[in-house]
Amino acid sequence: MSALTVSQDPDQNWDDLVRYWEEMEWPEGSKVEIIEGIITVSPAPAVRHKVIAARIQRRLYSVIPEEWEVFQTLAISVPSRLGMLIPDLVVTRLPEHPEAESHIPAALAELVVEVTSKSNARHDRVSKPAAYATAGIPLYLLIDRWAPGGPTATLYGEPKGDVYRVLSAVKFGDPLKLPEPFDLTIDTAEFPAD
Repeated sequence: MSALTVSQDPDQNWDDLVRYWEEMEWPEGSKVEIIEGIITVSPAPAVRHKVIAARIQRRLYSVIPEEWEVFQTLAISVPSRLGMLIPDLVVTRLPEHPEAESHIPAALAELVVEVTSKSNARHDRVSKPAAYATAGIPLYLLIDRWAPGGPTATLYGEPKGDVYRVLSAVKFGDPLKLPEPFDLTIDTAEFPAD
């Protein structure tokens, strides 16, 4: 099953779009995001997708500071890119007094991780990194199970405008090093391949 887009009035403002996203009853178990101003409804990820996210999450908990958390379903907002995104993993310190109950500003994230799904890999490769870089998120880890040359893991950093620099790229089976403040090596050989 592929992603579904919900058309919105192009003149609708950000607050109205977010209110619609928050208040609409979406299909149970689906992932609902606003990507470049378009509400996108995706089916729940496959088991292998979730296994990869869970393995990375387990490793991250061993190195993050006590006041940080790792979330699998936290929405982060990037209003300047008309984005309400739900990465597969977000590492963040939560604000003491959140502005909203449904999401946090993307700028609070230290690391976001996306694991591609076949139906929406383009979003993870193009639209989302542009939004994450715009928000100034220091690190973006893309686990691309559907990369043209075979499954890869790419770490992006040093955001400038809406662009990241590639810090490291490996094929599944090779180790990937996350820099400080994580100082963690992820063994991509643990990831199930399709």
